[in-house]
Amino acid sequence: MSEPESTPGESPTVEDSTAKEVLGHGDLQPILPGPEASDYERYLRTDDLLALQKTPEEMLHRDERLFQTVHQSSELWLKLAVFETEEAIARIGGDDLVLAVRLLGRASHCVILVTDALHVLERLSPWEYHELRKALGHGSGFDSPGFRQIRRVTPPLGQAFNEQVRASGLNVVSLYVEGREHEDLYQLAELLLSWDERIGLWRMRHYLVVARVIGDQVVGTQGTPVELLSGLIKQRFYPELWQARNRLTELANEQD
Repeated sequence: MSEPESTPGESPTVEDSTAKEVLGHGDLQPILPGPEASDYERYLRTDDLLALQKTPEEMLHRDERLFQTVHQSSELWLKLAVFETEEAIARIGGDDLVLAVRLLGRASHCVILVTDALHVLERLSPWEYHELRKALGHGSGFDSPGFRQIRRVTPPLGQAFNEQVRASGLNVVSLYVEGREHEDLYQLAELLLSWDERIGLWRMRHYLVVARVIGDQVVGTQGTPVELLSGLIKQRFYPELWQARNRLTELANEQD
């Protein structure tokens, strides 16, 4: 005999009720300070967070919600990336390379998420965007505090790595040749290369989104030619790590 179908509202499920109600703990009250209805909302300050976007009445165009969501969430991920990178730099200086690698892995993934978020902006209408653009004033991605901090912490990260390489009596090429004997330092080198690569991919994706939405032969909100963005794509923070690949190939060819 088949079970009778449940009627909506008969009993709480995880889809329509909080977990505490499903588990029979509906009498649990929030214990963290704040006016919100649950500790989840109080801890994450969701009321403040969700009030940071314009209301529909304040918008010049409905796609401002999309634009603000992408950029506000990106600033949070970049803030976390900088936080983890700063700690990684300190750990490298303290010779704790294992933890440094873990933290840099997190930071690198933060930049991946920021880059992926740009794909949503491809859904903007290239005509209707010009109405939205009026709300931006002179706002530009060049003014991003998160990316400005990324540029600040990246050189010290490279310096900390290079000091470890020199302290080990190596150079970048010999580190790769003898990588099995210096596994932690090798992994750190690979994370720095990934970090550099992720930033380059973000720049490339940003340029392509801008070119797709407003064109590649126009100027941006601060009078900056869009084509200037394309020139930033090839910039590298750690050229010695990239150049090492060329030298390793040369060494391998010499052995043939």
